[in-house]
Amino acid sequence: MEDLDPAAIAKARELYTKAHEEKTDEIASWDDITFLNKARITIRGKITNTAIVLLGKEESEHLISPAVAKIKWILRGQDNIERDYMIVSCPFVLAVDRIYNKIRNLKYRYINPEHKTLFPEEIDTYEPYVIREALNNAIAHQDYTLGGQINVVEYDDKLVFSNKGSFIPGNIERVLISDAPEEQYRNQFLATAMVGLKMVDTIGSGIRKMYYYQRQRLFPLPDYDLSNNRVEVTITGKILDMNYANILAQNTDLSLLDIELLNRLQLGKTLSDEEITRLRNKHLIEGRKPKVYIAKHIAQKVGQKIEYSGHKGLGNKRCEEFLLTALRDHKSLSRKEIDELLWPLLPDLLNEKQKKDKITNMLIKLRKLEKISNKSKGPNSDWFIN
Repeated sequence: MEDLDPAAIAKARELYTKAHEEKTDEIASWDDITFLNKARITIRGKITNTAIVLLGKEESEHLISPAVAKIKWILRGQDNIERDYMIVSCPFVLAVDRIYNKIRNLKYRYINPEHKTLFPEEIDTYEPYVIREALNNAIAHQDYTLGGQINVVEYDDKLVFSNKGSFIPGNIERVLISDAPEEQYRNQFLATAMVGLKMVDTIGSGIRKMYYYQRQRLFPLPDYDLSNNRVEVTITGKILDMNYANILAQNTDLSLLDIELLNRLQLGKTLSDEEITRLRNKHLIEGRKPKVYIAKHIAQKVGQKIEYSGHKGLGNKRCEEFLLTALRDHKSLSRKEIDELLWPLLPDLLNEKQKKDKITNMLIKLRKLEKISNKSKGPNSDWFIN
């Protein structure tokens, strides 16, 4: 017991009592050892790794070696240069508040077009629940055998939380569509204790709540990166596209998973074949992989009509007709002039080589149909209407 921090034990009692208000008087009558056993932080009075991580004195961290119980907060400027930092150790039940108080949760003002008002809304840049859930999830699910620390990186408009270890559910989609908590946890004893203290919800419900809070604010949804045997989640603290965010947040026909996939598409993230198929079957996207884009009816609602038309470009037949009309008007065009003529009409999702190849294939097709002919080859070739 001498290795535990009395202030941390008092904080744990406070959290446990709030989570079990019906037992307030009973909890107050427990001595510390009884409380820690009841809260499943110790086992029959014996100190556990969980007890050290959550309640241990800073100098007690060595007792869980080679595991590390450290959280590092870093403040980065627009130039990505580190402006400030702080490293805290156990007890994590107190460290969470220290990290939370370091984050500059300023007021964010914006005009919500749904409310038809000239007065801006004023909210915190980050929903407090989202900050605490992301941080506490990192504590609960860190792979402590890897000896790494938990990181919280603060930028002007986003927070990035990361912890070591794979994502136990496998992918975010499974969490968003499942109504049941995970059947297993990496740190079962630690996770159970943190749920008892209401530091975290179950892994499924907590993450879904984070998504709902961001959705309600019209902010981009949490962006998870599960590569390199770690979990990294980015929480954006502003609206990137008001029209797009607003329609997705208010459209009750779209599930949370659908919005998450469309959110990734808008951020330029790669979608799997299964994810693309899901969106295509719901008529939410068009195009072919990897050049997919939001469907026309969504683009019209979110004020992206021009972007949609630019993504789609004119169809092959209309491009051919446009070329034939130009040849009739001018009698002949060089390949360079044809490229300049058709370039703006092609989908802007195509790269330079793909556009050149598409025009080449169009010329070959029209020549085989004997609608046009050429008398030379290369960029300076001349083409004529037949």
